[in-house]
Amino acid sequence: MNTFQKCKTHLLLLLIIMASVDVYGQVAKAEKELEQMMKDMKVVGLSVAVVKDGAIIYNNAFGLKNIAQNTKLSTDDTFRIASISKSFCAIAIMQLIEAKKLKLTDNVSDLVGFKVVNPNFPDEVITLKMLLNHTSSINDTAGWGTLNGIDPAKNKGNNKCYSNYKPGTGYKYCNTNFTLLGVVIERASGLRFDNYIKQNIVEPLGLQAGYNVDSLDQSKFTSLYEYNTKTDTFTEAPIAYKRSKTWDNYQLGYSAYSFAPTAGMKISAPDLAKYMMMLMNDGKYQNVRIMSKKSAKLMKKPTVEVSDEEGYAFAIRNIKSPRIIDGNLLVGHTGSLTGLYSAMLYNRKGKYGFVVISSGSLPDNNEGPSRIRKVLAEGMNILHKNFIK
Repeated sequence: MNTFQKCKTHLLLLLIIMASVDVYGQVAKAEKELEQMMKDMKVVGLSVAVVKDGAIIYNNAFGLKNIAQNTKLSTDDTFRIASISKSFCAIAIMQLIEAKKLKLTDNVSDLVGFKVVNPNFPDEVITLKMLLNHTSSINDTAGWGTLNGIDPAKNKGNNKCYSNYKPGTGYKYCNTNFTLLGVVIERASGLRFDNYIKQNIVEPLGLQAGYNVDSLDQSKFTSLYEYNTKTDTFTEAPIAYKRSKTWDNYQLGYSAYSFAPTAGMKISAPDLAKYMMMLMNDGKYQNVRIMSKKSAKLMKKPTVEVSDEEGYAFAIRNIKSPRIIDGNLLVGHTGSLTGLYSAMLYNRKGKYGFVVISSGSLPDNNEGPSRIRKVLAEGMNILHKNFIK
Protein backbone atom coordinates (compact mmCIF):
# COMPACT_ATOMS: atom_id res chain seq x y z
CA MET A 1 0.00 0.00 0.00
CA ASN A 2 1.51 3.34 -1.05
CA THR A 3 1.56 6.50 1.05
CA PHE A 4 -1.51 7.98 -0.67
CA GLN A 5 -3.56 4.84 -0.07
CA LYS A 6 -2.48 4.75 3.59
CA CYS A 7 -3.49 8.37 4.09
CA LYS A 8 -6.83 7.73 2.39
CA THR A 9 -7.48 4.72 4.63
CA HIS A 10 -6.53 6.62 7.79
CA LEU A 11 -8.76 9.54 6.77
CA LEU A 12 -11.69 7.19 6.17
CA LEU A 13 -11.23 5.57 9.58
CA LEU A 14 -11.04 8.99 11.21
CA LEU A 15 -14.28 10.08 9.54
CA ILE A 16 -16.01 6.87 10.68
CA ILE A 17 -14.82 7.42 14.25
CA MET A 18 -15.92 11.07 14.20
CA ALA A 19 -19.35 10.12 12.85
CA SER A 20 -19.74 7.42 15.50
CA VAL A 21 -18.82 9.85 18.28
CA ASP A 22 -21.27 12.41 16.90
CA VAL A 23 -24.12 9.88 16.66
CA TYR A 24 -23.41 8.60 20.16
CA GLY A 25 -23.39 12.15 21.48
CA GLN A 26 -26.68 12.95 19.78
CA VAL A 27 -28.33 9.83 21.17
CA ALA A 28 -27.08 10.62 24.67
CA LYS A 29 -28.38 14.19 24.37
CA ALA A 30 -31.81 13.04 23.17
CA GLU A 31 -32.10 10.48 25.96
CA LYS A 32 -31.11 13.00 28.59
CA GLU A 33 -33.82 15.37 27.34
CA LEU A 34 -36.44 12.60 27.25
CA GLU A 35 -35.56 11.54 30.79
CA GLN A 36 -35.85 15.15 31.99
CA MET A 37 -39.24 15.46 30.31
CA MET A 38 -40.35 12.24 32.04
CA LYS A 39 -39.23 13.63 35.38
CA ASP A 40 -41.06 16.93 34.82
CA MET A 41 -44.28 15.22 33.74
CA LYS A 42 -44.01 12.23 36.10
CA VAL A 43 -44.13 9.77 33.19
CA VAL A 44 -44.25 6.14 34.35
CA GLY A 45 -43.12 4.47 31.12
CA LEU A 46 -42.21 5.80 27.70
CA SER A 47 -41.52 3.91 24.47
CA VAL A 48 -40.38 5.73 21.33
CA ALA A 49 -39.34 4.98 17.75
CA VAL A 50 -37.98 7.23 15.01
CA VAL A 51 -38.36 6.41 11.31
CA LYS A 52 -36.30 8.01 8.55
CA ASP A 53 -36.03 7.06 4.87
CA GLY A 54 -37.90 3.78 5.28
CA ALA A 55 -36.04 2.47 8.33
CA ILE A 56 -36.24 2.65 12.11
CA ILE A 57 -33.17 4.70 13.02
CA TYR A 58 -33.82 4.80 16.78
CA ASN A 59 -36.04 3.14 19.33
CA ASN A 60 -35.82 2.87 23.07
CA ALA A 61 -37.89 2.41 26.21
CA PHE A 62 -37.63 4.36 29.46
CA GLY A 63 -39.10 4.03 32.92
CA LEU A 64 -41.22 1.25 34.34
CA LYS A 65 -43.43 -1.40 32.83
CA ASN A 66 -45.10 -2.05 36.18
CA ILE A 67 -44.77 0.11 39.30
CA ALA A 68 -45.64 -2.53 41.93
CA GLN A 69 -43.24 -5.08 40.46
CA ASN A 70 -40.58 -2.43 39.71
CA THR A 71 -39.99 -3.96 36.26
CA LYS A 72 -38.23 -1.89 33.63
CA LEU A 73 -39.94 -1.19 30.32
CA SER A 74 -38.44 -2.90 27.25
CA THR A 75 -38.74 -1.89 23.60
CA ASP A 76 -40.71 -5.05 22.73
CA ASP A 77 -43.30 -4.56 25.47
CA THR A 78 -46.80 -3.90 24.16
CA PHE A 79 -49.34 -1.19 24.91
CA ARG A 80 -53.03 -0.85 24.26
CA ILE A 81 -52.67 2.10 21.89
CA ALA A 82 -56.22 3.48 22.11
CA SER A 83 -57.55 5.45 19.11
CA ILE A 84 -54.65 4.71 16.78
CA SER A 85 -56.51 1.37 16.59
CA LYS A 86 -59.10 3.06 14.36
CA SER A 87 -56.67 3.08 11.44
CA PHE A 88 -56.54 -0.74 11.46
CA CYS A 89 -60.33 -0.76 11.04
CA ALA A 90 -60.13 1.76 8.21
CA ILE A 91 -57.57 -0.37 6.37
CA ALA A 92 -59.83 -3.42 6.74
CA ILE A 93 -62.69 -1.43 5.19
CA MET A 94 -60.47 -0.32 2.31
CA GLN A 95 -59.47 -3.95 1.69
CA LEU A 96 -63.11 -5.05 1.63
CA ILE A 97 -63.95 -2.22 -0.78
CA GLU A 98 -61.14 -3.43 -3.06
CA ALA A 99 -62.67 -6.92 -2.84
CA LYS A 100 -66.00 -5.36 -3.96
CA LYS A 101 -67.73 -6.47 -0.76
CA LEU A 102 -68.41 -2.90 0.34
CA LYS A 103 -68.88 0.60 -1.11
CA LEU A 104 -68.35 3.93 0.64
CA THR A 105 -71.91 4.89 -0.30
CA ASP A 106 -73.47 1.81 1.36
CA ASN A 107 -76.26 2.40 3.87
CA VAL A 108 -74.94 1.52 7.34
CA SER A 109 -78.36 0.13 8.33
CA ASP A 110 -78.01 -2.51 5.59
CA LEU A 111 -74.45 -3.31 6.66
CA VAL A 112 -75.02 -3.87 10.39
CA GLY A 113 -78.46 -5.49 10.34
CA PHE A 114 -80.34 -2.89 12.39
CA LYS A 115 -81.61 0.64 11.88
CA VAL A 116 -78.95 3.37 12.10
CA VAL A 117 -80.89 6.56 11.33
CA ASN A 118 -80.79 10.01 12.89
CA PRO A 119 -84.39 10.55 14.13
CA ASN A 120 -84.00 14.28 13.50
CA PHE A 121 -83.37 13.51 9.82
CA PRO A 122 -85.19 10.20 9.21
CA ASP A 123 -84.94 10.37 5.42
CA GLU A 124 -81.17 10.87 5.35
CA VAL A 125 -78.96 7.80 4.80
CA ILE A 126 -75.92 7.35 7.05
CA THR A 127 -73.22 5.91 4.82
CA LEU A 128 -70.08 3.87 5.39
CA LYS A 129 -67.97 6.92 4.49
CA MET A 130 -69.66 8.94 7.23
CA LEU A 131 -68.57 6.41 9.84
CA LEU A 132 -64.98 6.54 8.61
CA ASN A 133 -64.66 10.33 8.75
CA HIS A 134 -66.90 11.04 11.78
CA THR A 135 -69.62 12.91 9.86
CA SER A 136 -72.38 10.38 10.61
CA SER A 137 -74.02 12.64 13.25
CA ILE A 138 -73.71 9.73 15.72
CA ASN A 139 -72.31 10.61 19.14
CA ASP A 140 -71.01 8.68 22.17
CA THR A 141 -73.72 9.76 24.62
CA ALA A 142 -74.87 6.18 25.25
CA GLY A 143 -71.32 4.78 25.38
CA TRP A 144 -69.25 3.03 22.73
CA GLY A 145 -68.20 -0.19 24.49
CA THR A 146 -71.29 -2.11 23.34
CA LEU A 147 -74.06 -1.74 20.75
CA ASN A 148 -76.72 -1.47 23.47
CA GLY A 149 -76.97 2.29 23.13
CA ILE A 150 -77.39 2.63 19.39
CA ASP A 151 -79.20 -0.64 18.60
CA PRO A 152 -82.95 0.25 18.69
CA ALA A 153 -83.78 -3.30 19.80
CA LYS A 154 -81.74 -2.71 22.96
CA ASN A 155 -82.44 0.99 23.49
CA LYS A 156 -85.76 2.47 22.35
CA GLY A 157 -84.56 5.90 23.43
CA ASN A 158 -81.54 5.83 21.20
CA ASN A 159 -82.35 9.26 19.75
CA LYS A 160 -79.81 10.63 22.24
CA CYS A 161 -77.13 8.82 20.25
CA TYR A 162 -77.53 11.31 17.40
CA SER A 163 -76.60 14.97 17.16
CA ASN A 164 -78.96 17.57 15.75
CA TYR A 165 -77.39 18.08 12.33
CA LYS A 166 -77.90 16.41 8.99
CA PRO A 167 -75.65 13.35 8.46
CA GLY A 168 -72.69 14.23 6.27
CA THR A 169 -72.79 17.96 7.02
CA GLY A 170 -70.95 18.17 10.35
CA TYR A 171 -67.96 16.62 12.11
CA LYS A 172 -68.02 15.07 15.59
CA TYR A 173 -65.31 12.66 16.67
CA CYS A 174 -67.16 9.53 17.79
CA ASN A 175 -65.90 6.15 18.95
CA THR A 176 -69.27 4.51 18.22
CA ASN A 177 -68.61 5.01 14.50
CA PHE A 178 -65.76 2.51 14.71
CA THR A 179 -67.62 0.16 17.02
CA LEU A 180 -70.12 -0.12 14.17
CA LEU A 181 -67.31 -0.59 11.64
CA GLY A 182 -66.19 -3.68 13.57
CA VAL A 183 -69.61 -5.19 12.89
CA VAL A 184 -69.41 -4.14 9.22
CA ILE A 185 -66.04 -5.90 8.86
CA GLU A 186 -67.42 -9.14 10.31
CA ARG A 187 -70.58 -9.20 8.23
CA ALA A 188 -68.75 -8.33 5.00
CA SER A 189 -65.87 -10.78 5.50
CA GLY A 190 -67.48 -13.65 7.40
CA LEU A 191 -64.53 -13.59 9.83
CA ARG A 192 -64.50 -12.65 13.50
CA PHE A 193 -63.18 -9.10 13.81
CA ASP A 194 -59.91 -9.90 15.62
CA ASN A 195 -59.14 -12.73 13.21
CA TYR A 196 -59.74 -10.55 10.15
CA ILE A 197 -57.29 -7.92 11.41
CA LYS A 198 -54.78 -10.61 12.35
CA GLN A 199 -54.94 -12.49 9.04
CA ASN A 200 -55.08 -9.50 6.70
CA ILE A 201 -52.94 -6.84 8.39
CA VAL A 202 -50.97 -8.03 11.43
CA GLU A 203 -49.55 -11.33 10.12
CA PRO A 204 -48.69 -10.11 6.59
CA LEU A 205 -46.68 -7.26 8.15
CA GLY A 206 -44.95 -9.63 10.59
CA LEU A 207 -46.19 -7.78 13.67
CA GLN A 208 -46.61 -9.12 17.19
CA ALA A 209 -49.93 -7.39 17.75
CA GLY A 210 -53.67 -7.88 17.93
CA TYR A 211 -57.01 -7.12 19.52
CA ASN A 212 -57.45 -10.45 21.32
CA VAL A 213 -55.52 -10.72 24.60
CA ASP A 214 -55.81 -14.53 24.44
CA SER A 215 -53.71 -14.61 21.25
CA LEU A 216 -50.90 -12.42 22.59
CA ASP A 217 -47.97 -12.82 24.97
CA GLN A 218 -49.53 -11.29 28.07
CA SER A 219 -46.17 -11.08 29.83
CA LYS A 220 -45.39 -8.24 27.38
CA PHE A 221 -48.39 -6.09 28.40
CA THR A 222 -47.38 -2.69 29.80
CA SER A 223 -49.50 -1.59 32.74
CA LEU A 224 -51.40 1.67 32.20
CA TYR A 225 -51.73 4.20 35.00
CA GLU A 226 -54.11 7.03 35.84
CA TYR A 227 -52.76 9.87 37.93
CA ASN A 228 -54.63 11.15 41.02
CA THR A 229 -53.91 14.84 41.47
CA LYS A 230 -55.20 14.85 45.08
CA THR A 231 -52.99 12.03 46.34
CA ASP A 232 -50.12 12.47 43.86
CA THR A 233 -50.26 8.73 43.11
CA PHE A 234 -50.81 6.43 40.14
CA THR A 235 -53.52 3.75 39.98
CA GLU A 236 -53.18 0.82 37.60
CA ALA A 237 -56.01 0.36 35.08
CA PRO A 238 -56.33 -3.42 34.59
CA ILE A 239 -59.36 -2.96 32.34
CA ALA A 240 -56.95 -2.09 29.53
CA TYR A 241 -56.16 -5.79 28.99
CA LYS A 242 -59.29 -7.38 30.45
CA ARG A 243 -60.72 -10.43 28.68
CA SER A 244 -64.33 -9.99 27.55
CA LYS A 245 -66.94 -12.50 28.75
CA THR A 246 -68.71 -11.95 25.43
CA TRP A 247 -66.05 -14.07 23.71
CA ASP A 248 -67.43 -17.21 25.38
CA ASN A 249 -70.83 -16.69 23.74
CA TYR A 250 -69.83 -14.83 20.60
CA GLN A 251 -72.37 -13.73 18.00
CA LEU A 252 -70.57 -13.27 14.68
CA GLY A 253 -71.74 -10.12 12.95
CA TYR A 254 -72.73 -8.41 16.19
CA SER A 255 -70.28 -9.00 19.06
CA ALA A 256 -67.31 -7.26 17.41
CA TYR A 257 -67.74 -4.43 19.94
CA SER A 258 -66.21 -6.72 22.59
CA PHE A 259 -62.78 -6.35 20.92
CA ALA A 260 -63.04 -2.54 21.05
CA PRO A 261 -62.35 -1.90 17.34
CA THR A 262 -62.08 1.79 18.14
CA ALA A 263 -59.36 1.47 20.81
CA GLY A 264 -58.33 -2.14 21.50
CA MET A 265 -55.16 -2.81 19.46
CA LYS A 266 -52.12 -3.99 21.47
CA ILE A 267 -48.70 -3.45 19.91
CA SER A 268 -45.13 -2.37 20.69
CA ALA A 269 -43.62 0.95 19.59
CA PRO A 270 -41.21 -0.57 17.02
CA ASP A 271 -43.96 -2.72 15.50
CA LEU A 272 -46.22 0.31 15.33
CA ALA A 273 -43.37 2.10 13.54
CA LYS A 274 -43.29 -0.70 10.92
CA TYR A 275 -47.04 -0.31 10.47
CA MET A 276 -46.54 3.45 10.10
CA MET A 277 -43.93 2.87 7.38
CA MET A 278 -46.57 0.91 5.45
CA LEU A 279 -48.85 3.95 5.61
CA MET A 280 -45.97 6.26 4.63
CA ASN A 281 -45.34 4.06 1.60
CA ASP A 282 -48.99 4.10 0.47
CA GLY A 283 -49.98 0.63 1.65
CA LYS A 284 -46.72 -1.29 1.21
CA TYR A 285 -44.05 -2.36 3.70
CA GLN A 286 -40.93 -4.04 2.33
CA ASN A 287 -42.35 -6.55 -0.19
CA VAL A 288 -45.83 -6.80 1.33
CA ARG A 289 -48.73 -4.75 -0.01
CA ILE A 290 -51.63 -4.36 2.44
CA MET A 291 -53.84 -2.19 0.25
CA SER A 292 -53.61 -0.51 -3.13
CA LYS A 293 -51.98 2.88 -3.57
CA LYS A 294 -55.36 4.28 -4.54
CA SER A 295 -56.96 3.03 -1.32
CA ALA A 296 -54.06 4.27 0.81
CA LYS A 297 -54.18 7.75 -0.70
CA LEU A 298 -57.96 7.94 -0.35
CA MET A 299 -57.73 6.82 3.27
CA LYS A 300 -55.24 9.62 4.05
CA LYS A 301 -56.84 12.43 2.03
CA PRO A 302 -58.64 14.90 4.32
CA THR A 303 -62.38 14.94 3.77
CA VAL A 304 -63.21 17.12 6.75
CA GLU A 305 -61.67 20.44 7.70
CA VAL A 306 -62.01 20.29 11.48
CA SER A 307 -60.04 23.45 12.17
CA ASP A 308 -57.21 25.51 10.73
CA GLU A 309 -54.74 22.97 12.12
CA GLU A 310 -56.37 19.63 11.35
CA GLY A 311 -58.06 17.76 8.52
CA TYR A 312 -59.62 14.35 9.15
CA ALA A 313 -59.58 11.57 6.57
CA PHE A 314 -60.47 7.90 7.27
CA ALA A 315 -59.02 7.31 10.76
CA ILE A 316 -56.11 9.53 9.74
CA ARG A 317 -55.50 13.08 10.94
CA ASN A 318 -53.58 15.78 9.07
CA ILE A 319 -52.06 18.13 11.63
CA LYS A 320 -50.12 21.35 11.15
CA SER A 321 -49.30 23.33 14.27
CA PRO A 322 -46.42 25.54 15.42
CA ARG A 323 -46.41 23.53 18.67
CA ILE A 324 -45.15 20.42 16.89
CA ILE A 325 -42.11 19.92 14.64
CA ASP A 326 -41.83 23.58 13.59
CA GLY A 327 -45.32 23.56 12.10
CA ASN A 328 -44.55 20.83 9.57
CA LEU A 329 -47.51 18.77 8.34
CA LEU A 330 -47.86 15.50 10.24
CA VAL A 331 -50.10 12.62 9.20
CA GLY A 332 -51.36 9.77 11.39
CA HIS A 333 -53.34 9.44 14.60
CA THR A 334 -53.15 9.78 18.37
CA GLY A 335 -54.82 8.04 21.29
CA SER A 336 -55.64 8.36 24.97
CA LEU A 337 -57.06 5.80 27.40
CA THR A 338 -56.92 5.28 31.18
CA GLY A 339 -53.73 7.30 31.55
CA LEU A 340 -52.08 6.25 28.29
CA TYR A 341 -51.21 8.76 25.57
CA SER A 342 -50.03 7.55 22.15
CA ALA A 343 -48.97 9.09 18.84
CA MET A 344 -48.12 7.69 15.41
CA LEU A 345 -47.33 10.65 13.15
CA TYR A 346 -45.15 11.15 10.09
CA ASN A 347 -44.06 13.81 7.63
CA ARG A 348 -44.30 12.50 4.09
CA LYS A 349 -42.12 15.15 2.43
CA GLY A 350 -39.29 14.73 4.94
CA LYS A 351 -39.66 10.93 4.99
CA TYR A 352 -39.58 10.81 8.77
CA GLY A 353 -42.00 9.77 11.47
CA PHE A 354 -42.39 9.15 15.19
CA VAL A 355 -44.09 6.74 17.54
CA VAL A 356 -44.39 7.97 21.12
CA ILE A 357 -46.33 6.02 23.77
CA SER A 358 -46.58 6.87 27.48
CA SER A 359 -48.20 4.54 30.01
CA GLY A 360 -49.03 7.20 32.59
CA SER A 361 -48.18 10.83 33.30
CA LEU A 362 -49.52 14.06 34.70
CA PRO A 363 -53.03 14.52 33.25
CA ASP A 364 -53.46 16.74 30.22
CA ASN A 365 -57.11 17.57 29.72
CA ASN A 366 -56.51 20.53 27.41
CA GLU A 367 -55.19 19.26 24.10
CA GLY A 368 -54.70 22.79 22.80
CA PRO A 369 -55.04 24.02 19.23
CA SER A 370 -52.92 21.19 17.87
CA ARG A 371 -55.00 18.53 19.65
CA ILE A 372 -51.82 16.79 20.81
CA ARG A 373 -51.14 15.89 24.41
CA LYS A 374 -48.17 17.69 25.93
CA VAL A 375 -46.11 14.56 26.62
CA LEU A 376 -46.50 13.49 22.98
CA ALA A 377 -45.72 16.92 21.54
CA GLU A 378 -42.62 17.39 23.68
CA GLY A 379 -41.45 13.83 23.01
CA MET A 380 -41.72 14.27 19.25
CA ASN A 381 -40.02 17.67 19.36
CA ILE A 382 -37.07 16.17 21.23
CA LEU A 383 -36.78 13.30 18.78
CA HIS A 384 -37.07 15.61 15.78
CA LYS A 385 -34.47 18.04 17.08
CA ASN A 386 -31.90 15.31 17.82
CA PHE A 387 -32.48 12.77 15.04
CA ILE A 388 -34.05 14.62 12.11
CA LYS A 389 -33.44 18.37 12.20
